Amino acid sequence: MAVSRSYAADCQRSVAAMLVLNNIEVIYLNVILVLKGVSLTVGDGKIVSLLGANGAGKSTSLKAISGLLSTEEGRVTDGNIEFDGVRIDNKQPEDIVKMGIIQVIEGRRLYKHLTVEEDLKLGGYYGSGRGTNVKSDLDTVYGYFPRLRDLRHGTTGFLSGGEQQMLVMARALMGRPKLMLLDEPSLGLAPLLVEEIFGIVKRINAEEGTAVLLVEQNAVVALEVAEYGYVMENGRVVFDGPASKLRDNEDIKEFYLGLSALGEKKSYAEIKHYRRRKRWVG
Repeated sequence: MAVSRSYAADCQRSVAAMLVLNNIEVIYLNVILVLKGVSLTVGDGKIVSLLGANGAGKSTSLKAISGLLSTEEGRVTDGNIEFDGVRIDNKQPEDIVKMGIIQVIEGRRLYKHLTVEEDLKLGGYYGSGRGTNVKSDLDTVYGYFPRLRDLRHGTTGFLSGGEQQMLVMARALMGRPKLMLLDEPSLGLAPLLVEEIFGIVKRINAEEGTAVLLVEQNAVVALEVAEYGYVMENGRVVFDGPASKLRDNEDIKEFYLGLSALGEKKSYAEIKHYRRRKRWVG
């Protein structure tokens, strides 16, 4: 049975709302409607996952929050976004970063000619600290990512995929974010690396109090680290609830976890032409 909207709201009211998306609509190039009334909440210091297939609108939701829509000729045309009680959908990306929201963009975008430590230092100048405590922040970051300490004099362009993912996350952490927006951190990585990276995410959340909004197609790991989750389809949120409820839901098991009602594994080819059941709508 789907989680009711009132139940979802009650769960989220139990913590202070750091980020609130209120029925937002996003259009690209003044023509292409991508998000259609998306609402979600991230509580202070919480990890929330955003699930859905390719093209569902997950990355667009993150860019609407971080202000990066403006770099791709997209804009929020209806609804509003609030962070710590301040409306931010009308602000520039650099102002949003200074408020404490930092997005780790999908694709591990690095300054590939710089050393690892030079790349990290740039992150320290973007955030709320504005480079005032770079040495201290580096020590903190190396504590979470000891492999980067060993590689600090190496060129970023020669790092492996897992090392690059650690670097972009560490660079974001250098900015002292209140809220980190993580876009597909497990993409293309081996299972052991995925486990390591999500373990670090949990540590950062627990020890630094950093809230995380996680976009991830790997629903298994996403629902293990998150406390709450939203499922997107065709630009809308169609389902949400505590992570434990999502893990137990038959629709989620079948489409996102690849399990039948009997617990049998199903191939993606068998379920990729998914049509949500009527009970999802409401």
